[in-house]
Amino acid sequence: MPTTLTPDQHLAALRDAVSAFARHAQEAGLDVPVPTCPDWTVRRLIGHQGMVHRWAAANLRGRTIEIDATERAGRRAPSPVDWLRDGAIDLVAAITTAPDDVQTVVFLNDAPGPRAFWARRQCHETTIHSVDALAAALGRYPTSADTAIDPGVAVDGIDELLAGFMTRNKSRLRSESPMVVGVVAEESPTGWLVEVGPAPAVVTVVPSDEVADRCDVRLEGPAVAVYLTLWNRSDELDLVDLWRSAPVTWG
Repeated sequence: MPTTLTPDQHLAALRDAVSAFARHAQEAGLDVPVPTCPDWTVRRLIGHQGMVHRWAAANLRGRTIEIDATERAGRRAPSPVDWLRDGAIDLVAAITTAPDDVQTVVFLNDAPGPRAFWARRQCHETTIHSVDALAAALGRYPTSADTAIDPGVAVDGIDELLAGFMTRNKSRLRSESPMVVGVVAEESPTGWLVEVGPAPAVVTVVPSDEVADRCDVRLEGPAVAVYLTLWNRSDELDLVDLWRSAPVTWG
């Protein structure tokens, strides 16, 4: 799961995502439902994201937090949006000040060291949940054009999801009949071949122009659209129905 982005670039994208999250949450209102997270309101979304920021910061500092109590605190805060911002500021400080050799939990396959891991993970965690806040403001699933996500960040997020999450033992990406899913982001010179079967998926990075000849099902489009589609935050791509109808259990 290599990345070409530096921790500083991930932190810059994290800051952008927090700003977008806060703006969309204020536009939507705290008690508005979130179309991309069924049964959630914006208030609950903020409680979840703010808790994750505080949990990640605690991990880097060798501490623990009470997850349920922290989420409740966020939902009940006088200004949940300010509470979200405060947690994000503290998370950035925790990542920035952590030594390069800090030892703490990481949970994705082939992950970088903890400092780089948490910068990357929280970049994408926050970016995707900022899209949830956008969905609440719009009252629908957003398209990539509705967002301000940088394509380079999206390419990095596609790689994290496919190579880091989908290859884990707990991944629900399975198929009784082996098949290869190809993923291509237009802005990336490389694509991904996801070998799906009864066991955890195997992901290989190959030149983009080789993907079509080596896969059974293909998802392709602009990087941000692919990123959002893979995270089930958009339905704009023409091939999304083919992707979802493929004989795989995706999760």
